[in-house]
Amino acid sequence: MQFGGRYELAATRHAVWQALNDAATLKAAIPGCSRLEWTSPSALECELKVNLGIMQPSFTGDLELRDVVAAERYTLVGRGRGGLLGKAEAAANITLSDSAGGTRLEFTAEAGADGGIMKLGKALIGSSAQKVIDGFFERFAAAMGAPLTVLPPH
Repeated sequence: MQFGGRYELAATRHAVWQALNDAATLKAAIPGCSRLEWTSPSALECELKVNLGIMQPSFTGDLELRDVVAAERYTLVGRGRGGLLGKAEAAANITLSDSAGGTRLEFTAEAGADGGIMKLGKALIGSSAQKVIDGFFERFAAAMGAPLTVLPPH
């Protein structure tokens, strides 16, 4: 499953980068997140409950930052464990660039799952995941105090 989005935040690229690397800001922006903490300079551990419509499984997960170029881009790789529901994995590429209104953030992600999660159906998960992503960026911008504009796809 693939997801993505393009956003403009009315903040400097440095401020957006700082917020993308601040566990408290990220935790506030992630729906259902009860814990998010750095375990090394490039890794985080989290616990969250995901709303998949008919189910709300809890996941524990590990996040790793790869290919980091400060204030420009990184790849965030995550692996979650949902007990009986199985495992989920995702990789997200986040790129920042200057724009007339502040900072343009481009996000692309690919996710997969196994076990009971897949039995719920890709359409349900896909639409729920995109809602989670869109909601994340709205809450992220609010936590930064920066107005957000959703840009049309390429």
